[in-house]
Amino acid sequence: MSDATTPDELARRLEALESRIAYQEHWLDTLDEAVAGQERRLTQLERINALMQERLRGQQRALQGGDAAASRPEDERPPHY
Repeated sequence: MSDATTPDELARRLEALESRIAYQEHWLDTLDEAVAGQERRLTQLERINALMQERLRGQQRALQGGDAAASRPEDERPPHY
């Protein structure tokens, strides 16, 4: 920076820098809100995923338990016997 810089020019530069900082702070706040929203959504989806996995395991156990108790078609006697 040279000594020929006038106070008006310095004031304009300072105002421009303040404006840029305010703009950047606004976007940082916006991005922070977006990340927080995504984190909430991810947590919700992880809970849903865990519930769905547990339900699937329960259904698999029920099917496996039902298969052992139910007769299979190949074990049934034909009607003419």
